[in-house]
Amino acid sequence: MSAIQLYSETGDLEGVLLHPPGPEVENMTPKNAERALYSDILNLSVARREYNQLECLLQHLVPTFRIMDLLKDILRSSEIREKIVKKACYQEGQPLLIDRLLDLNEKVLAKQLVQGVPLERNSLTAYLSNEHFSLRPLHNFFFSRDASVALGDRVLISRMANRVRDREALIMQAIFDYHPRFRVQTVHHDEGTTSRDSFSFEGGDLLVASENITLTGLGTRTTSRGIDFLVKMLAERKEKQHLLIQELPSSPESFIHLDMTFTLLDHDSCMVYEPLILKSNKYQTIQIDIENGKVTSIRNVENLVKALKDLGMDLKPSFCGGEKESMTQEREQWHSGANFFAIGPGKLIGYNRNVHTLENLHQSGYEIIPSKDVLNGITDLSTIQKYVLTIDGAELSRGGGGVRCMTMPFKRKR
Repeated sequence: MSAIQLYSETGDLEGVLLHPPGPEVENMTPKNAERALYSDILNLSVARREYNQLECLLQHLVPTFRIMDLLKDILRSSEIREKIVKKACYQEGQPLLIDRLLDLNEKVLAKQLVQGVPLERNSLTAYLSNEHFSLRPLHNFFFSRDASVALGDRVLISRMANRVRDREALIMQAIFDYHPRFRVQTVHHDEGTTSRDSFSFEGGDLLVASENITLTGLGTRTTSRGIDFLVKMLAERKEKQHLLIQELPSSPESFIHLDMTFTLLDHDSCMVYEPLILKSNKYQTIQIDIENGKVTSIRNVENLVKALKDLGMDLKPSFCGGEKESMTQEREQWHSGANFFAIGPGKLIGYNRNVHTLENLHQSGYEIIPSKDVLNGITDLSTIQKYVLTIDGAELSRGGGGVRCMTMPFKRKR
């Protein structure tokens, strides 16, 4: 049986990868925060406490693996270590670092590949440099959703929209290629001379609705050429495939990925940011049908919910920010109110700060349960059919993502 098995967003979770935020989150200054894709600098101690709620909850409920542990495992091999170090250094224009990094043990090397390689000021150029690192920290790596995507029994390695995140994809590809737990054939684009302005795709934009229905966002992080690459991958499947594409606004920055506006909650329900997903607006929703290795149809459709219903998935929408006030909807979307992660059908995890969203879910039959009640044994989840487990997220949400963004599932029950 393949180590990778992901044919839905809501099947019972049997394996997920995590990366708790570490010093790399604070290894920035106000001057370079924007380059690091942040509008502010997170308080690491607070972010860690919030993330710990998520990790403890997932460890309590499902098989959970830390990316850093898997990276250390594969770096024990001198051959694999050399491949990763050389690729990272050449990719980032730092070939003179290769020997220095190869002299490190796997623990220190893994730490520096993620947290950054400190700049040695052993030359005049280095002494005068405004940089603090030779290889920059991976400030966004705790959003583990983006750099790779499990699709069926394969793993698609993302082409990140911003160069500062390229090493994330490199690390994830190495883990899936070489770690004995996986050793799967990853799918990745041979970058060549293709500009990332015209060719990029990230995991937060991809949702697996079923074995033959995939959803993707089209926006600042995933381009049309990136989606064309996904179409080619889907065309290799024997069964007829349907790809639904939702065009996303370029601003504000909370619209970076589709999963910030739409997520699947159960086999018969979904979470939507109503102004974009259901109401009339200028952003297109497009359906591509693929059969026998070829695109048979490309057309505009009314919206994602209607298109899914026409394909046999009749979903009742719940509403990010509730249904009454557009201002509340906008505010809670900004705070990742649409970004839920399912550990099973109707079994969700999300932020506790989006109270109007949670109230709307409660009205739809979901029980709202603080994570501490589960961890302290106060609540027995086996007696509850539909629930939302809530974690604190006042600091984490300032990083620009929610619980789905911070998880990389690789196996679900079919």
